[in-house]
Amino acid sequence: MPWWRRERLHEKLAREGDVVLERSAAEREPPRPPWDKVGIHGVHRPRRWDVVVTVAAPGLPGEELAFLALPDKTLVVDEDAPANPEALTPLADAIDESLPPPYRAEAVRRTDDLWAVAARGIEVGELPAGTPGERVTVSVRGGERTTLVDGEEWLASFPALEAVVEERGLRDYVLEASRIDGDMWELKVSPL
Repeated sequence: MPWWRRERLHEKLAREGDVVLERSAAEREPPRPPWDKVGIHGVHRPRRWDVVVTVAAPGLPGEELAFLALPDKTLVVDEDAPANPEALTPLADAIDESLPPPYRAEAVRRTDDLWAVAARGIEVGELPAGTPGERVTVSVRGGERTTLVDGEEWLASFPALEAVVEERGLRDYVLEASRIDGDMWELKVSPL
């Protein structure tokens, strides 16, 4: 018998002493084909964008832009964005053909005048004037509620946010609300 097929000494001693060796996971399971990896057979990557288009928009500054379109088609641009909302109208019009507002969009310059724009639909809601903070998170699990306002624990409830979840009939959930502008908030509800 060639030397590479011989039984290893520790295996031989264990066999003769009636000792069961614990095998590693790699030795116990036969190698599997990589079919459980993303991109092969059935396991898909989560979709990040609902719409992706290219648009000719000459004269826009910068290389990347991000904006939100509200239900009334008002465009909201991040404070540090180099463009004013009116300049983004060609980008928003191209998205509006396939995805009605509200949505969050990002644009990347491809050539001097050509932009790639991607958008995903969002849910927005108006919360009462005086709602504190810029970000509110309400999580409910097994009847236990935790509320955070800008990362700090908050004891008061938010009836307007709870009404959004009650419409859906969820018992366990995480609701995230981020202020867009004034009393308009972006809402995201995730069932648990």
